[in-house]
Amino acid sequence: MKFRLEHTDSKSKARAGTIKTDHGDIQTPIFMPVGTAGSVKAVHQRELIYDVKAQIILGNTYHLYLRPGLDILEKAGGLHKFNGWSKPILTDSGGYQVFSLAENRKLTEEGAVFKSHIDGSKHLFSPERVMDIQRIIGADIIMAFDECPPYPCDFAYARKSMELTHRWLKRCIDRFDNTEGKYGYSQTLFPIVQGSVFPELRKQSAEFVASCEREGNAIGGLSVGEPVEEMYAMTDMVTDILPKDKPRYLMGVGTPANILEGIALGVDMFDCVMPTRNARNGMLFTSEGIINIRNEKWKDDFSPIDPHINSYVSSFYSKAYLRHLTIAKEILAAQIASIHNLSFYLWLVGQAREHIIAGDFAVWKNQMVEKVSRRL
Repeated sequence: MKFRLEHTDSKSKARAGTIKTDHGDIQTPIFMPVGTAGSVKAVHQRELIYDVKAQIILGNTYHLYLRPGLDILEKAGGLHKFNGWSKPILTDSGGYQVFSLAENRKLTEEGAVFKSHIDGSKHLFSPERVMDIQRIIGADIIMAFDECPPYPCDFAYARKSMELTHRWLKRCIDRFDNTEGKYGYSQTLFPIVQGSVFPELRKQSAEFVASCEREGNAIGGLSVGEPVEEMYAMTDMVTDILPKDKPRYLMGVGTPANILEGIALGVDMFDCVMPTRNARNGMLFTSEGIINIRNEKWKDDFSPIDPHINSYVSSFYSKAYLRHLTIAKEILAAQIASIHNLSFYLWLVGQAREHIIAGDFAVWKNQMVEKVSRRL
């Protein structure tokens, strides 16, 4: 993987660049739709390419490992062949899922022992095992195995967790560097900065991650319930430390406003389940603000969902029709809303890139944060 930094904003830390992978180029800043179990919920691959204009999607190590399982993925020739996605894929290491299974897992120096949420079977994720699993899944970008500390947690816990993550990272790097990909294309490993909301720990973790000199770096543990001001402060500090010539990925973030502020702080890559999860509950993100499509006010609004978004569903279907489908609990409602929301997110980061290149990002960003945060 290679990263070329092309433009920087003079009034913020926003950047525009290109990540080159064997499955194609990714123009940054970028939002990555989440396909946890090998599919972005309610969206076909064709729609991801032609409507959403996604350049990279996510898979999840924990979920794919449990179902369909590594045998099936390996027989298929990796996740790209299995799900028919020809562009880049990033896999989360499963660390966050293991963290969320607090009742059903035990952390040791060796790794995390957990019970499957599907059948209760017991499994061990060690740093080495997680590297092997992600090799078999076949993602272009794979994540180091980390512990994501809960919020809130005390300083002692956060430090112990960070130090464990750093020891696991060394083992991830050793295993990754001493193994080969299975499907004839290159893979790259991103370490993850941890440290909760403690500046001293975040600084220490960012410096350690930077010293590992990998091809890209991630910032984790900042979408677990902390106030947004703390998320921004930690991100700001970390992006000052992480190398400028490598992409920076803020994991699990977030709202349109979070993404715009993250871009201004020097982040290049984002992912979040919010566009699809909220879509299934009737919440639409638009260029003018947030819509709850269930509200009575949209019952006879025959205008397009959002004519500014260059996606078939956004300009073809009316708000009134989508409201009808949502109230009637038609499956098509979830499909239309999901495609629209993802298209909006990709449109938003695309607009950010254009304004970074044009040199007026900071002014545009401040206007857009206000717009995309308001309820219509």
